[in-house]
Amino acid sequence: MNKTVYSLVLSDDVVEAVDRMAYARGTSRSNLINQILAEAVGYVTPERRMADILRTLAAQMNGLYQLQEQAAEGMLTIRSPLRYRYKPTIRYRVELYRKPEQAIGVLHASFRTQSKPLIADAEAFFQCWAAHEITAGYCTKDDFRIEDGCWHRRFRIHADQSADSQAIGEAIGHYIKRVDAALKSYFAALPDRTAAEQAVAQYFGT
Repeated sequence: MNKTVYSLVLSDDVVEAVDRMAYARGTSRSNLINQILAEAVGYVTPERRMADILRTLAAQMNGLYQLQEQAAEGMLTIRSPLRYRYKPTIRYRVELYRKPEQAIGVLHASFRTQSKPLIADAEAFFQCWAAHEITAGYCTKDDFRIEDGCWHRRFRIHADQSADSQAIGEAIGHYIKRVDAALKSYFAALPDRTAAEQAVAQYFGT
């Protein structure tokens, strides 16, 4: 959405009220006015759309996972503990695109660790999960990237302006829960790698 500079004549009291609200919401005066006007005329801005998706996602995950809002718009981090030697926490970070084209956003999953065995096990799981998704036709190999124990998965959800934000948020939440459950099943079966891979296969009915 392109932006153009316009001149508006506003009363000082209105500007003060807008500035207070903008400060409370962590945004700028211009952005807040833009959002207010968009709502008044029934237009859904990219910022509003991202916020609606993340609000739905947060509602799905709240109480089950630890949520951490990001300073940047269109991002949300979800933390989930894992039963493993070092009791690590996996972080799922959802990043939505402001101008979705082929994909609406990307999911990053990672452990904050220097443990080489944990990184190796995590990468083995992500490779296994990706292989099943590709075989099932849910995505292509271009939608995945794995590096240094971090997994990146693009969401190719239909992303035009008429898309249902609630449905998208629910779909992302369901996907994260499924990945997290499979990850925990995989690690619970270790060190038997074959049993671990079979545990993941069950999430695909194979």
